[in-house]
Amino acid sequence: MAGPARALPGSKWDIREKVWRHLEASGLAEFPRPVRGRIPNFKGSLQACCSLRELDVFSRAREVKVDPDKPLEGARLAALQARKTLLVPTPRLRTGLFNRIVPPPGASKEILRRCATSQGVKDYSVPVGLDGKAQVDLVVVGSVAVSEKGWRIGKGEGYADMEYAMMVSMGAVQEDTPVVTIVHDCQVLDIAEELLDDHDLTVDYILTPTRTIQTNCKRPKPQGIMWHKASSVSSEMLGKIPILKTLRCREKQAGKDVTLQDEHPALANTNRATISDKKVMAANPQPRAAPASAPVEQPHVESDPGNPKSEGSDTIITVYVGNLPGRLRVSQLQSALRELQVVPDGLKWQGAQHRAFLHYRDQGTARRAVSSLQGLSLGGNALRAELAKSQSSKG
Repeated sequence: MAGPARALPGSKWDIREKVWRHLEASGLAEFPRPVRGRIPNFKGSLQACCSLRELDVFSRAREVKVDPDKPLEGARLAALQARKTLLVPTPRLRTGLFNRIVPPPGASKEILRRCATSQGVKDYSVPVGLDGKAQVDLVVVGSVAVSEKGWRIGKGEGYADMEYAMMVSMGAVQEDTPVVTIVHDCQVLDIAEELLDDHDLTVDYILTPTRTIQTNCKRPKPQGIMWHKASSVSSEMLGKIPILKTLRCREKQAGKDVTLQDEHPALANTNRATISDKKVMAANPQPRAAPASAPVEQPHVESDPGNPKSEGSDTIITVYVGNLPGRLRVSQLQSALRELQVVPDGLKWQGAQHRAFLHYRDQGTARRAVSSLQGLSLGGNALRAELAKSQSSKG
């Protein structure tokens, strides 16, 4: 088998697209297809998962958290067969944080295999909330790409990072809790450390169909939820994840500053300067004024996208983004915008029409957004980007 592919310089999205394309083109992709936009399932995933049993950290673990992704099905089965407590995050955290998988007494091998599937997680589980007293000894996550140094890239929505940060906040993991990821050999790439942000989860072990890699990663893992970082949590994510809202209330009552970036305009410039894709930032590092009234990363802006003025605000420059893939979610576009250092002051999402409108108060940032997004491959489509018609001729 060929050695690990080497990532070209670029953003996280460049690396994701490279991996997804390679898995499909080489015939390594497995159901569910297409793998683009997912933690990809791959040929040999069960073989890679079997290596989990050989790790001392797995043997010692009593409680194991494994993500619900298809390529980790073998890892969930290994935990159940070893009679360990298995916790699986609720998909997209819609209804809570974890499910504890509880096989019926005397479960056969066939029933255990079913318990390890996504349907089995629904049929044989009980919810675990913030007061569930979970004590996780081993964390198993999926990845789109990972480096031998332990740098990890997920599918771009931040849920694995958020789940880990929430586990820290509820005391379910400690600083030395090991993290394992399971990928194909071709997903082990060179990843520039400058692409990582403070909220990004790193890994201690990488399992592939042919290798077991101990990363000896020294980069600190997230120490909890970084409420003030737009790259970590947004008002949109807070609205979608009820348990996150509950946790925020608890931390606020405990005296912690839980102000979000889009509630705290004074933080905007500081945080934007550290969002991941430093190379794009260097292309045109113009300072931006803090937004006056429109919140950062507002997911839906109902004003006329072609109108360069917004009531009660300064001039708004609108960027049209077209040819969005039908499967793309607004959170994936927002993730790409954060990495490109062109976070808008407002965003109007029209996914059904395969387009979005980005609203900026700074003309330089708006033009940089156009140049960064034009032709960018996102979800398999080359995006079209231009200033909205009513202002594109205003120079």
